Amino acid sequence: MLEHNEKIIDADIKDEMKTSYIDYAMSVITARALPDVRDGLKPVHRRILYTMHELGNFNDKPHKKSVRIVGDVLGKYHPHGDSSVYNAMVRMAQDFAMRNPLVDGHGNFGSIDGDGAAAMRYTESRMTKLAAEMLKDIKKDTVDVTPNFDETLKEPTVLPSRFPNLLVNGTNGIAVGMATSIPPHNLNEVIDATVKLIDDNEATLEDLMEIVQGPDFPTGAMIMGMESFRKGYRTGRGKAVVRSKADIVDIGKGKSAIIITEIPYQVNKARMVESIADLVRSKKVEGITDLRDESNRKGIRIVIELRKDVNANVLLNKLYKHTALQTTVSLNMIALVGGQPKVLNLYEILRYYLDHQIDVETRRVQYDLKKAEDRAHILEGLLKALDHIDEIVEIIKASANRQEAAVKLIERFAFSEIQANAILEMRLHRLTGLEREKIQSEYDELQALITELRAILADQSLLLAIIKEDLLRIKEKYGDERRTEITFSMDDIDIEDMIEEEDVTITLTHQGYIKRVTSDTYQTQKRGGVGKTGLSTKEEDFVEHIFNTSTHDYLLFFTNLGRVYRKKAYFVPEASRTAKGTAIVNMLQLMPGELVNAVIPVKEFGEGFLMLATKNGVIKKSALLDFDTSRKTGLIAINLNEGDELISVKITTGDDDVIVFSSNGKAIRFSEKDVRKMGRSATGVRSILLGDGDHVVSMELITQEMIDKSARVLAISEKGYGKRTPLVEYRQQTRGGKGVKTYNITEKTGRVVSARIVTEDEDIMLINSNGVIIRIKVEGISTSGRSTSGVTLMRTKGDDKIIAVAKILSDSEEEEEISQENE
Repeated sequence: MLEHNEKIIDADIKDEMKTSYIDYAMSVITARALPDVRDGLKPVHRRILYTMHELGNFNDKPHKKSVRIVGDVLGKYHPHGDSSVYNAMVRMAQDFAMRNPLVDGHGNFGSIDGDGAAAMRYTESRMTKLAAEMLKDIKKDTVDVTPNFDETLKEPTVLPSRFPNLLVNGTNGIAVGMATSIPPHNLNEVIDATVKLIDDNEATLEDLMEIVQGPDFPTGAMIMGMESFRKGYRTGRGKAVVRSKADIVDIGKGKSAIIITEIPYQVNKARMVESIADLVRSKKVEGITDLRDESNRKGIRIVIELRKDVNANVLLNKLYKHTALQTTVSLNMIALVGGQPKVLNLYEILRYYLDHQIDVETRRVQYDLKKAEDRAHILEGLLKALDHIDEIVEIIKASANRQEAAVKLIERFAFSEIQANAILEMRLHRLTGLEREKIQSEYDELQALITELRAILADQSLLLAIIKEDLLRIKEKYGDERRTEITFSMDDIDIEDMIEEEDVTITLTHQGYIKRVTSDTYQTQKRGGVGKTGLSTKEEDFVEHIFNTSTHDYLLFFTNLGRVYRKKAYFVPEASRTAKGTAIVNMLQLMPGELVNAVIPVKEFGEGFLMLATKNGVIKKSALLDFDTSRKTGLIAINLNEGDELISVKITTGDDDVIVFSSNGKAIRFSEKDVRKMGRSATGVRSILLGDGDHVVSMELITQEMIDKSARVLAISEKGYGKRTPLVEYRQQTRGGKGVKTYNITEKTGRVVSARIVTEDEDIMLINSNGVIIRIKVEGISTSGRSTSGVTLMRTKGDDKIIAVAKILSDSEEEEEISQENE
């Protein structure tokens, strides 16, 4: 019988079940099974750490009973079963389950053999030092808080997490309709990848994958091939085979033994040993005479003794196949982003983490700024009060009560209410001269701090620098060497491993044809035997770049659009000595109108710099190390202004001189130290002050070797005139000036099209607007001063002009130079 105030609501059972199940599913997904991408924690782990923080249960304090901690978690923030909370806390303390444990356990917290932890009333816990980094600055309003389940307390929705915990410690969770599986990684590698994101706005997923080598399990072992896992880093889903680390040793009397020292992650060692024994009993594996587990506190050691006639490698492979000595670890990187589950790749995880750190650090600075401003406000009032202390004392004495005194002080001196109250609470000892100095000193320090904090909030680069410094501090303090070895499977062999490293000669022609030949191709020729047959591809083309390198070295291709492409030398197609080569557009993804105008071979990206010059007089120096990255579509080598283009790139030591030439016959020589080092995507600084209609035609380096060889400046005009001038006539100046005259321009000569530093053992190639090419020996060009026009090098008719100049070794020296470099 229904009471008069009760209602019956008709509902379709199908709709009710659907609605209720969706609510249940979302609750499990968001509040139980999946971690937040920002701190890598599920709610239960977050609440455990926050509770320990509230209890003052830090690493430098005594351990507390685990039951006390679990009780506080249950009663304050997590009204679920006590065993689920304790089990979560136990796992956070197990060094074989967590790559970097967050709980320091005292007592029996289980073992890798599957033994359970002692009851919570017997064990004690506290936070590890690293766990404190998860909660650093949490009291400074760095994260949002929300009411707990009964709205009597506040709890954080996320922790500040000063290191990328999601990747460092990984996670596993089964929700409704989805599951997450993120393996642990090396702290050093993950922080280095995050720093890469901070340092390089254009860092790609591939760049990060070069730093994060792969998972790093607390139990070590070996990952067999990373290709599938790398796919997982790109897509969020992948897998890898993890194999125990085993050594085959001779134990005497012709017998051998297999020693297992590391096992796959999350494998129960006792069950694994038992499974090997079962294989022996069932005779599926024969040849094992003894099996024993000699593991102790120092590490794992499982000994498998074999019969004399047994091939240890064959038997070990059988064990890999039939037991947990080899397992498959899955990668399913699902985490909560803004409260919603998303499949994330490696780049996205670190990007979301970095965005979180920017938010945390911004809020921390804002908190410190407000606190400093509030304190400075009070000190301003105290300093003002000390200047009028006698009158203030009289006002206070004449007031009937505190409230009246405060009102009078505000009316007389325009104090704020806060300042007035601070003055009324001021003690008499503050009137001494020493105390006044202390107040003034504290006020000055606060003003400096306020200025610094405001500058940080106004410039995100300063904010990122703080985040980077903190990350590197954590890396230095808590980072350790990689434990898990990464080896190659047959399906994961890099093509480079299949290519023999050998010396090769690369040639790139004026019209963009490139080829690779072995260096001994030229080395075996007779002196002068290479000539045009060996280096020219066709009559209207000529070799513009020729250099020796190794098949495993890098080639940096710089284009007129300010981009750089990186390839290994073995990517250049091999060709015969007389073949014309392959068009470079088939090797590089060049954009329309993009031309390669410089090639730099690099063995390794260590010390050294690259000097880049543009048509409009901009010059930039960048560390060679900044180019240790690549992308198929090229990377920005220099940020060009509208209408500008890159014309020259040189590799430098940092101690050379730079000389820049303009079309109006000007030249400026300066030390490369006048050009400060800049990032890869920076624009650069002025090299020469150009006049109207002028532009830069060449940039060259002056090295000590050139000076020793009595090298000279060869300037060539568009009407085919040219001359050589000694380097001593070009004095060193300050970068950015107008320079000195390097060529006497007349109507007969036309403007300068190119200027090169040459030696007498070189030839030059001139090409005019009709495609006609002429080759001239440098030693035959007359030498004259800077203010001259020179002599005719190539006759032009009508509107014909010289459009390109290239310098190459003379016929008789090409083979000799290559041979000497290979000796």
